[in-house]
Amino acid sequence: MSANLLKSTSRQSGVTLIELIVFIVIVGAALAGVLKVLQVTNRDSVDPLVRKQALSIAESLLLEITQQPFTLCDPDDANAASATTVADCTNSQDKGGGALTSPTPAAESRYSSADPFDNVADYGGFVMPGGGCAGICIPGDNTPLAGLTGYAASVNIARAGGVAPFAGLAADAVLKITVNVTGPANTLVALVAYRLRYAPTI
Repeated sequence: MSANLLKSTSRQSGVTLIELIVFIVIVGAALAGVLKVLQVTNRDSVDPLVRKQALSIAESLLLEITQQPFTLCDPDDANAASATTVADCTNSQDKGGGALTSPTPAAESRYSSADPFDNVADYGGFVMPGGGCAGICIPGDNTPLAGLTGYAASVNIARAGGVAPFAGLAADAVLKITVNVTGPANTLVALVAYRLRYAPTI
């Protein structure tokens, strides 16, 4: 009798139907969670090429701005070479302490060969598309560059002197340059640089 009982016990191997159903439910729930995470990650991730292109546009525009003069007067002003204060200028870049949101003089354009932007402060409020360009354009040419229709750029120029780390300088002696570029898939790149006026004249 004990031999029969031993035989009967050894035949009962494997899993029951209830154990199999519980296993399937647990694995299914785990897979659903993993797939949800992958879906969210894929949706919110930015294509590296798109981000790289946005960064390239921002770096190029920031470099263009920082290579411009930063003077008391517009470089075309008759007193640009001799001015010691903004009062000496016909076209002061400081705009009387007002917001730096347009070029000085107002007729200047980034796309004009006759009257281009020629001072850091001229870029305040500059946007692309806009201002004569229907997309992302290079200086002196308002023809949009091919393949960049999904991108936009904007520039903010603000006085940064008089507060740390430039507390020892006049407010208008330091400009903070912020370039923002947006692109497809909610891409946003923001670059910041500071420009000090090391000499009032050109």
